Parts: sequence; C-alpha cells; structure tokens
Amino acid sequence: MEVKPLLRELDLGNSVAEFDEALDRYFVETEAFRALTLDKADVIAGEKGTGKTALYRVFKKRYASIPALKYVEVVTGFNPAGNRVFQRLAQETPLSEGQYVTVWKTYLLSLVGNWLLELYESNLTERMRRLDSLLVEVGLRSKDDSAETIFSKLVNLFKRLMRPKSAQVSLSVSETGIPVIAPKLEFETEHPTEDSPEIIPHERALGELNDALEEVDLSAGVVLDRLDEAFQGFPDVEVPALRSLLRTYLGLLAFPRIRLKLFVRNDLFRKVIQGGFVNLTHVNARKMEIIWEEEDLLNLFCRRVRESESFIKTVGLVGRTDREIFDQIFPKQIDQGLRKPTTWSWIMSRIRDGNGIKPPRNLIDLTIKAKEAQIRSEERTPREYSHERPIFEADSVRRAHRALSEQRVNDTLLAEAADLVPMIERFRGGKAEHNEGSLSASLEVPEPDVRKAIKPLLEMGFLEEVGGTFKVPMLYRDGLEITQGKAFEAEATEEEPD
Repeated sequence: MEVKPLLRELDLGNSVAEFDEALDRYFVETEAFRALTLDKADVIAGEKGTGKTALYRVFKKRYASIPALKYVEVVTGFNPAGNRVFQRLAQETPLSEGQYVTVWKTYLLSLVGNWLLELYESNLTERMRRLDSLLVEVGLRSKDDSAETIFSKLVNLFKRLMRPKSAQVSLSVSETGIPVIAPKLEFETEHPTEDSPEIIPHERALGELNDALEEVDLSAGVVLDRLDEAFQGFPDVEVPALRSLLRTYLGLLAFPRIRLKLFVRNDLFRKVIQGGFVNLTHVNARKMEIIWEEEDLLNLFCRRVRESESFIKTVGLVGRTDREIFDQIFPKQIDQGLRKPTTWSWIMSRIRDGNGIKPPRNLIDLTIKAKEAQIRSEERTPREYSHERPIFEADSVRRAHRALSEQRVNDTLLAEAADLVPMIERFRGGKAEHNEGSLSASLEVPEPDVRKAIKPLLEMGFLEEVGGTFKVPMLYRDGLEITQGKAFEAEATEEEPD
C-alpha cells in the first residue's frame, strides 16, 4: 500500500475543542478534570491551548453519570460558540467593582432561577412560586433560559436603570442589591418629596433561589468559560469586571446550592489579582491548574491515532504501546547526530513557550501539519509503505514546525500582545539569544531599565532567562524570522546547542 492513501486514513481530530466531534472518545483525564468531577475545584486555570474548553465540554457531557455530582445540574453560563455573551457589558458605561458584583449576582439569580422554573414549569413548589414572583418584580422573568437571552435581558434592564426617563424614579446600579423599577407619578405639592427606589438585597434574592433549589435537593453548577474573550479590547472594563466576578464567587459560598465554576487563563487570573485581592486564599483553596506532563501529551496523541482503526490495523499497531505507536509514525531523529535529541524531545522543545508550557493544542497542530506536509511530499514522490521506515519523514516535521511557528506568532503572540507588539517586532529578523546590552540596543531602553522593560515579555513566555541571558523560545523563531545565535559578542567558549 502506498503511504499517501494510508495517511488519508489517519484522522488526528481538531486542536480546537469546539470543532472536534470525537473529543469525548480520546479525552485525557488530567488532575484538573478529576478535581472538578470530585467537586474539589471551582476555578480551573490554564494557559491558552491547554484544554479548558475541552475539559468543559467533556464535563458537561459526563457530569450526570458522575457519583459525586448526583444532585448537581450543570448550567452553562456562557455561549460555547459564536458571540461572546458578556461583550455587551463592555460596550456600556464602565461601572465600579461593587456595581459589577450586582450585575454578576443578578445574572446568576436570573440564569439559575429561570432555568429552575422552566425545569419545574408544571409543578412549582411554594418556594419556586416566591422565586417566580421575585424575578417578575425585578423584570427578569424569561421563558428562554439560555445564557445569551438572560444576559441580554439583564443588560437592557441596567441600561434602563442608568438612563431613566423623567417619569420614573431616578435609579442607578447599586452595590447592595437589585433595584426594582417602578413608575412614578409626580403631583404638585407644597413640600415635594421623592421616595427612594425599592431595592431587593442580594442576600434575600439569592436566599430565595437557594431555598428553592434545596426544596428539590438540587444544586446548580454554573460554568463560565471564554472569560479571556469576554472583554477583549476593553481594558478599562476587563479587570474590574473580572475582579468583581471573583468577589461574586466568594459571596456565593454562603449559598451552597449555587456553585460557580470558572475556567480562566493563568495570565488573566494574574492580571485580575494584581495589587492584592482580599481572601485570595479562599479562591486558591478551590483552584486547580491544568498541567500536562510529557506522558500525558504522548497519550493524547496516541489516543487520537487509535481512533483511526483502519490505519492502526494496516500499520500493525493494534495493541501497541504509546511509545511504539509514536516510533512507527515518526523518525528516530529529526536532525541526525550523536548529540542530537530524539524526535519526541525535539518536538517537546519546539512546542513549549518561555515559561515551559507545552499546550496540547501545539502538539495536535504540529502533528496535523506534519501529516499535511507528508501528503504533499507523497504526491511529489510516492512511497510504498514499509514497517522498516517511519510514516512521517524528518523534513515534513520541520516544515510542520515552521508552519506552527508562523501560526502561533500571528494567532496567539501578536494577536494578544496589545501594546507589546511594537516591542516584539523589534526582535524580528534578529538573533535568538540576548544579554542586557543587546536588549538595551534593540529595544532602545537604558541598560539599567532593561529587566523592567522585558518583564511582560518574560511573563507571557516570549522570552526566557537561561544562565544570565535571554532567549526567544523556538516556538516563535521561524514565525519572526529569528535565527539561532547570539545578538552580542560571545566569549571564547563553546556555544551550547539549543
């Protein structure tokens, strides 16, 4: 059999969880996933591409069969695909943190409350009827309990509060509760007065919801993901809105039937808590980070390969170990030589960023691109398949890495660097290794200020400090046309290979 049709039988899935139909079958259960299913974690943190959305999707699908979650219903509090639910909030007048707390608590009350009332529509309990009346009173009762509809209804309510008509009580978004909009008729009197608008305290409203859930022995786990996209492009809103979300999480601990599950990127979490955050230890106590060991990544790749049953049978890999599968597909080395790394080590060094993070998305994309490059090679020069030769050739893997580097530079590094883009662009076409002197010259920053200037680049993983010098990781070099070597005069010592 020729290699080209064999390669077409190999389906490695998709690196984007939303588009991967077979995700559940080859999902790797990390410690973060296990902590979530055992109800030992509420905040799931990870770098971009480490599988937060994949974890959510599998959790959403499997939770009903997990013993520890027998009486928990998962309620999706965001839009898994398409429009970002919370972006409308960013387009309104910025609020204080306390006011954003009111927005979040009101949203959760409305989302879970409407979901519960629709679930028991024909058999409402006494407490559910009280909850129903409360939602009607504040103008948030909805027959459509989707996250997008509920949040749109909420934003419209607060827009009315911020821009009241003259015939209404002048209202604003309070920090203590949910305002009730009521019409006001004005009469001429000798001593005109204006009644204060009625406010329903958060504790009362959420208490009504908690009681209604307790009455039917249910808990609602509200999942919020895509938070890094929620307020993208609105820095004045992003930090206060997300800090208030963490404050809301802490406030909900008083209502055990309402559980908030947050999926957040590490860099965003660090930004939100920067400068201090009261009771951060309480958040960290229920926070779990997604960490991928190299063995997990190898297993992830091989699980995807095993899904292609025809390919596995033809190549003779049925029942083989992960390492045997990898070694049959890839060559032993990409670059030949006694001191050169094995292919697996080569790949691991090239999908990592400056913080040592190896996102599974990078591995999946690299292998998919290697397959595509190999198919193109087979179209030029067809080969017969032989057990004695690997399916992927070294040159196809090199080409795949160059394509991956260009993709990550554009869709991750520059796309999210914001004000740091001009600084990063100064590295384009240069050398990979710098000292403080060469950085001072390249960035036009006084040498004493270099470390302060490059701190954001180190934090985002674009640079890493190695033995007193600073290197651009290989993940980003090809995409920025950066070549190996020193940007400063080297001392008379042998340069260590990357």
